Amino acid sequence: MATSAPATSADACIAAPGGLDGRSGYCEPTRTFRSLRPPVPLPPKDAPLSFTAFAFSLLPSPAPAHPALLDAATGKAVSFPALRSQVRALAGALRSRLGLRRGDVAFVLAPARLDVPVLYLALLSFGAVVSPANPALTAAEVARLVALSGASVAFAVSSTAAKLPAGLPAVLLDSDQFRSFLRGEGRGEEAVAVRQSETAAIQYSSGTTGRVKAAALSHRNFIAMAAGSHVLAPKPRHGRDSRMLLGAPMFHSLGFYFALKAVALGQTTVLATDAVARRGVKGVVEAAGRWAVTEMTASPPVVMAMAKEPCALEALERVVCGGAPLPTTAAERFRRQFPDVDLCIGYGSTEAGGISLMIGREECRRIGSAGRVSENVEVKVVDHVTGEPLPVGQKGELLVRGPAVMTGYVGDDEANASAFDYEGWLKTGDLCYVDQDGFLFVVDRLKELIKYKGYQVPPAELELILQTLPGVADAAVMPYPHEEAGQIPIALVVRQPGSKVTEAQIMDHVAKRVAPYKKIRKVLFVDSIPKSPAGKILRRQLANYVQYSAVSRL
Repeated sequence: MATSAPATSADACIAAPGGLDGRSGYCEPTRTFRSLRPPVPLPPKDAPLSFTAFAFSLLPSPAPAHPALLDAATGKAVSFPALRSQVRALAGALRSRLGLRRGDVAFVLAPARLDVPVLYLALLSFGAVVSPANPALTAAEVARLVALSGASVAFAVSSTAAKLPAGLPAVLLDSDQFRSFLRGEGRGEEAVAVRQSETAAIQYSSGTTGRVKAAALSHRNFIAMAAGSHVLAPKPRHGRDSRMLLGAPMFHSLGFYFALKAVALGQTTVLATDAVARRGVKGVVEAAGRWAVTEMTASPPVVMAMAKEPCALEALERVVCGGAPLPTTAAERFRRQFPDVDLCIGYGSTEAGGISLMIGREECRRIGSAGRVSENVEVKVVDHVTGEPLPVGQKGELLVRGPAVMTGYVGDDEANASAFDYEGWLKTGDLCYVDQDGFLFVVDRLKELIKYKGYQVPPAELELILQTLPGVADAAVMPYPHEEAGQIPIALVVRQPGSKVTEAQIMDHVAKRVAPYKKIRKVLFVDSIPKSPAGKILRRQLANYVQYSAVSRL
């Protein structure tokens, strides 16, 4: 397949006098940073190509002998030939028997199962749009996401189907109907020419502020990320087959991408299904040992728990950690516990894809950083007040540009105008700097999101719910540091005069209306919420209050 290297402003930087600093990646003429990794060629933009076709094109012939998918709880496996066959059969059945077409949005509300990656690849193969969501969401939350995405069909399981809006056609993955689709009991159809620029997935994010938004990711976004992994990802040592334990949920942007790119890399994806996940970290670690995985994804709480408990993982060579900040002390403790395992810290977002990642033993030793800027990616650090670009070592908001950046938020021109600057740079809302060796450091979040065990918790959503409780005059939600969870949501509440509403009543009110990871974990009663003349909560003042006045009460 013919490929072309992506052109960036950094190409002009290389030719400019005194342009690119080969140590930091800083380009003085453009005042941007470019990746120090070699550029990865990508298919021509105008070549029709779905992600599924791209991923299968990278597999060797004959197909790898090891499994493509493996259930960590049961040991049931799907071979690479069977995966390809199931994807082809399911795509044909979805088109001929359900009438799905290119551009149709398929909402997916299911836990980790062997047939979920098959479903993703089948939908992508003919240009349908995959829109996965957390099965723990409430029916009201699901209804909002369905409306945001414009889904015309849903895929669920028996335990989640009741949460779907009435009238939305649904197929159950644990039904005889779906199993017949996988066996090819339907009329096959000709391949569909899918443009790389077409939307492949709609994933949900709260962006830099506010309530949840629907981010559209194109086929080319995923092709660019997988191409980089295919070229640059380290191969397993000692001649082992590559086995990756997918601990991140497949509805999450990280888990979604890792499930897809594992096919392109010819890896065995070992799925931490519900039976494993219910046992917590112990179940995940036991699965990693039982199936001799060489790589695994892990949230910071999992990494921290692994560092505290002795465990034998002789085959493990690499742990990719992302989703939330990992405390330096935890990283150091993990490296002492597993001296032969590379702890690869990464940084990215639903909107930008992978921004940075540690690759190789030397980079993984740079504790505290988020790795070097990923291949084909440019970043810019700007003063978050003036927008002035900043050089090496100076802190500011990180802006990103590259082939993995989303095409935009669905049906939200206002959010898109806020997310991108006039040159097309995506604003991350994160306070960062790049050091003299090209390592990216994430210092703080300018955005208001709370990161609870890697999940995004938007304060504005919880504040609206709090204000519906009788007896609450005003409320604000803030993050508070927590060793295991990263951050927990706490509520600062102003009672109505004469109200005796209690902490337990407030927490219960919220818990009944949101997914478990969004629950309020602590309530502080205050006299007032500081606000600007326009009515915007002054969160920095609240943060100071929480830090200095509320610590003794937590």
